[in-house]
Amino acid sequence: MSTANINPANAAATPSYPNQVTGMWVLAKALTMVGVQDMYGLVGIPVTDFAYVAQEMGIRFFGFRHEQNAGMAAQTYGYLTGKPGVLLTVSSLGFLNGLTATINATVNCYPMIQISGSSERNPIDLQQGNYEALDQLAVAKPLVKQAFRVNDPKDIPTAVVRAYRAAVSGRPGGVYLDITTPCLGQVLDRDVAESLFYRPVDMCPAMVPDPEAVKRAVQLLAQAKQPALLIGKGAAYARVEDLLKQLVDKTGIPYLPMSMAKGVLPDDGPQSALACRSTIMQEADVVVLAGARLNWLLSRGHGKWSPDTKFIQLDIDPEEIDCNRPIAAPVIGDLRSSLTAILAELPDKIAMDPAWTAKLQAETKAKNAKFAERLQANVAASPMNHWSALSAIKPILEANPDVILVNEGANTLDDTRDAVNMSLPRHRIDCATWAIMGMGMGSVVGAATATGKSVVAVEGDSAFGFSGMDFSTICRFKLPVTVVILNNGGIYNGIGVNLSHNGDPAPTTLDINARYDKLGECFGADTYYVTTPDELTKALTASIASKRPTLIDVQLAAAAGKESGHIGYLNPESLQHIIV
Repeated sequence: MSTANINPANAAATPSYPNQVTGMWVLAKALTMVGVQDMYGLVGIPVTDFAYVAQEMGIRFFGFRHEQNAGMAAQTYGYLTGKPGVLLTVSSLGFLNGLTATINATVNCYPMIQISGSSERNPIDLQQGNYEALDQLAVAKPLVKQAFRVNDPKDIPTAVVRAYRAAVSGRPGGVYLDITTPCLGQVLDRDVAESLFYRPVDMCPAMVPDPEAVKRAVQLLAQAKQPALLIGKGAAYARVEDLLKQLVDKTGIPYLPMSMAKGVLPDDGPQSALACRSTIMQEADVVVLAGARLNWLLSRGHGKWSPDTKFIQLDIDPEEIDCNRPIAAPVIGDLRSSLTAILAELPDKIAMDPAWTAKLQAETKAKNAKFAERLQANVAASPMNHWSALSAIKPILEANPDVILVNEGANTLDDTRDAVNMSLPRHRIDCATWAIMGMGMGSVVGAATATGKSVVAVEGDSAFGFSGMDFSTICRFKLPVTVVILNNGGIYNGIGVNLSHNGDPAPTTLDINARYDKLGECFGADTYYVTTPDELTKALTASIASKRPTLIDVQLAAAAGKESGHIGYLNPESLQHIIV
């Protein structure tokens, strides 16, 4: 490990290699000791030299155009691997840009570590106006799972291990690690530095549930006449698809996956009740929540839910229990331990009424047929709408189940989620619990680098605009990624009306004539501009086969789409007629 790339202007002193090293070297070495292989970020003062050192030490560094996008890559890496994705940012505003993703990782339970350089402490504490003098630890601490500051390079190995443990143990989340500029530049004797390192053990210990809680849950499920299994992305993260399959095979219980849990069990399996959400909410007597929370995505347990429904909730965090509805049978533990215990106690036959399954299967068949008719009816629409485009996208993605789908937008998100069946776990990435836009380009980089698999992003034109410049990152690293942009010229659609009539665009209007394929051209990608489903079929088929960075600009009608997709109820209704 040389120090040729260290800029003396950024360090307290120039080390005498090989007998001395800097705090940057200690940080890079500490990350390798916990198994970090990839890092995402954007360099500048005071972390540029550290990125060089980490890269030379074998950590692959993916440089982005914006820290938030790099953070989205890190959180996606964490979700798909179970190991913390690492984000590197500069101080002050760079830190703040990245913090959005770290907070989002915390809310969505993705393991992630944000490492930011920070300015010298004394001028910050005395508010003397130092360079980028933001008290970053104070900003981050109330918003992330855990936050640490390191002032002495001798503390770096301990800080890295603690950050890793906090990110992956219990309920996973985002951790902030603040490394001050003097700490990065401080010089240590090599033998002193080497003595600091150790390999930690049991970073994410199992949390076994209380046997009495397991018996209570089993008794309730065994007596249920109309039960349902609701699968959340926590189950996908926990990799318990084998145990959930055993549960479904043993009991025949119908299952309903949340958006990012699609594919944990096949969307088109015989017990799948994907099309029967309302019926389950209204009629199920017992619902098993496996890695899912009764938050706004499930009407906080109210709304359409029957007041008589009883819940069995499998969660690692006891504070999640009873947060919206009384939970009749909480089981606190990691999902693998909890499901294993439940399967061991569950009788071979439960009291479920066979008519319940038959009813859901009949409803599924009828709704699927109606959905197929909708797709077919829109094939000839000119210009295309979302359903026209999805009539081409759906069969290609379903024929290539190992391609990871990244999906964001309003109508683009909702309609793609409804249209495309998933058959493998952890192959759908979207904006998740906070519905945060702009995760697209970062997530495709994180997914491709974490798995080595091909990735297709289906993006609304507004959603793509948040992170579009980081399509260049896809191209720079030659990743097997196809980005499909459904352009209807606006937020929701492109026909908003400016009530002042002053000639300015409406708040929801973007550009129906934008040629996003030209952006792909300037970065050397394969590009397509398509106006029909047949053209889209050919372009998407070719792009997946090529495994090259590709951008497909799909021209839709400006009138395609409606306000807020499936969640228009969250917006005041007084002006919806203007933008629908």
